[in-house]
Amino acid sequence: MATLQTIRSKGPLVVIVIGLALFAFIAGDAWKVLQPHQGKQDVGEVNGETLSAQDYQKMVEELSEVIKLTNGLNSLNEDQLNNVKDQVWQNYVNNRLVAEQAEKLGLTVTDAEIQNIIDQGTHPLLMQTPFRNPQTGMFDKDMLQKFLVDYANLGTTQMPAQYAEYYQKLGAFWMFVEKTLKESTLAEKYQNLVTKSLISNPVSAEDAFKARTEQSDLLLAGVPYSSINDSTVEVTDDDIKKLYNEKKEQFKQMAETRDIRYIDVKVVPSDADRAAVLNEVTEYSNLLDKTTSDYTTFIRSTGSAVSYSDIPVSKSVLPTDIAARLDSTGMNEVYGPYYYQTDDSYNAFKVLAKVTAPDSIRFRQIQVMADTQEKTKTLADSIYNALKGGADFAKVAEIYGQTGEAVWVNSRSWEGTEMDADNVKLINTLINQPKNQVTNLAIGQAHLILQVMDKKSMQTKYKVAVVKRPVEFSKETYNAAYNKFSQFVAQNTTIEDLQKNAEENGYSLIPRRDLSNAEHYVAGVKSTDDVMRWIFSAKAGEVSPLYECGENDHMMVVALEKIHKAGYRDINSVADRLRNEIRRDKKAEKILADMQGFNSLEQVKGLQGAVSDSVKHVTFSAPAYISVTHASEPVIGAAAAKTEISKTSTPVKGNAGVYMIQVYAKDKGTEEFDAKQEEATLTGMAARLVGNQLINDLYQKAEITDQRYLFF
Repeated sequence: MATLQTIRSKGPLVVIVIGLALFAFIAGDAWKVLQPHQGKQDVGEVNGETLSAQDYQKMVEELSEVIKLTNGLNSLNEDQLNNVKDQVWQNYVNNRLVAEQAEKLGLTVTDAEIQNIIDQGTHPLLMQTPFRNPQTGMFDKDMLQKFLVDYANLGTTQMPAQYAEYYQKLGAFWMFVEKTLKESTLAEKYQNLVTKSLISNPVSAEDAFKARTEQSDLLLAGVPYSSINDSTVEVTDDDIKKLYNEKKEQFKQMAETRDIRYIDVKVVPSDADRAAVLNEVTEYSNLLDKTTSDYTTFIRSTGSAVSYSDIPVSKSVLPTDIAARLDSTGMNEVYGPYYYQTDDSYNAFKVLAKVTAPDSIRFRQIQVMADTQEKTKTLADSIYNALKGGADFAKVAEIYGQTGEAVWVNSRSWEGTEMDADNVKLINTLINQPKNQVTNLAIGQAHLILQVMDKKSMQTKYKVAVVKRPVEFSKETYNAAYNKFSQFVAQNTTIEDLQKNAEENGYSLIPRRDLSNAEHYVAGVKSTDDVMRWIFSAKAGEVSPLYECGENDHMMVVALEKIHKAGYRDINSVADRLRNEIRRDKKAEKILADMQGFNSLEQVKGLQGAVSDSVKHVTFSAPAYISVTHASEPVIGAAAAKTEISKTSTPVKGNAGVYMIQVYAKDKGTEEFDAKQEEATLTGMAARLVGNQLINDLYQKAEITDQRYLFF
């Protein structure tokens, strides 16, 4: 039990009331990750091994709970959930690929190895757990062991239900940590096996040292490719075909993508809608001026985006437009209505109180609950009187299966949240109760015996009743937009029709290349799951029906233009890229021919379109940035390294032009060459490169199917 209190007192989530849901850090799941899709039950496949929708959902829920626990969140928003879904899939694929290779090589991770990692306590994953020493901040295996003992005896203790729930959640979290430790350790073993084959040598170490430390200052003259008109350079189909064959491996894609064109209609409020919201806020501001009690109910009735709880809050919790006007508003005075452009809202507010309140409170408690409310009150009164008579708080708490240990809570735990009357009563009691005084507080069906031990960071806080009404379109406005767009969609059923008629009807047909089914949204619009499913089931040339999406404020129609199957991209889809590269190379050939026999920068400057510049501190290992061509040019560093002082280089072909350089100074720097250190650095760099490339290479050779989009 002591372990739990220590963890809570140091963690970002602190349960300040046992029996209340206010600060419970696991919110009920209000979302569903997956929906069955017409009998298909697999979200993906890796080398023949399928991942079922049910197993994937469990993994997503598991990681979601871990993230909520470690980040002090009650729930995850849609973007956070999407990140979880992607991370779960990525981890699953990576672990499967590594596991297959490890099995072939006979690599395993034993329970003894995992225990050794825990005993050492230095693994980064362990530092993300709540089992950390409050003094040192380091992982504490004794704290973990104490928790595991308590967790194992969970069914035989008199622990309150909310503590038991927390232990169950923390137990699930630790099982996730153990599983992840095993997977990551196996991956590290496999990677180490490969990277240990990479070593450096004294020669390469010295070359790397010189490339990093020897600097050159130089003058430069060159002719940019942009100085030659594209129309003067002929690129043939044979040129494109030849380069395509040379670079074909660069055009291999692992997953199917699709090119689409879409029209996205965002419904916006009309002038009449804006006038209606302003009229409502004006009326509410008049009523707010007359209201003297039950502001919670009144503010809720206005549809305000900012709820009211009768607790003083910091300025930082309030919307910025409200906070900026607080100190210029008198007590019980209504400010507004006014328009705030940033969030497109009409607003009014009333300052009800300005007080000095603590930002942090240290307190302890005993939860009291018996079979009936009458017995609960009798027992609570008995405990309260005993404590008032001098009984030891911790010993009394222990009698009732609780620790009575004091914990710190911060106002961030309650400020800005919507709370019921019991929770408001509790928080105000903690804020206003004098230090060391014992209070018997009735909360719902329970009683809490509270004692505030300390208060810190006294700050100015406010009670403010806020009417904030974002301007929203009316049903009539939406219907008008829908009727217009649906008629357009019905009359334009081909890509050609959409291209021809979109603009004159006030719509934009927008191209989107290489849409992947791993993306969560079409065109960044939320709730486009059905649109995504249509795109990846349609045939090229088809036009979708009208979809209502977003947050009930978007309508969309999509035309499927082209399908890029997994494998090599066809030559037509990369022809423009190849054409530009060939055109650049032909321009370079022409400029190099013009510079043939040149031995000075002045000769280069005489060419049409020539530019010149000076560049300092150029090294072999870092690309030089040439401001006159706005390009990064690695070739300049290479040319400078082999060009002697006062000498001029031969013409060199760069990314943005052809250059000649003249080096006028070189500096070797003051750093001393350390062969062993340099070799170690090179080996480490190679290991990192291999580590980054290793999974990618396994991906390239694997057969991976991702159809999660069917279940989003």
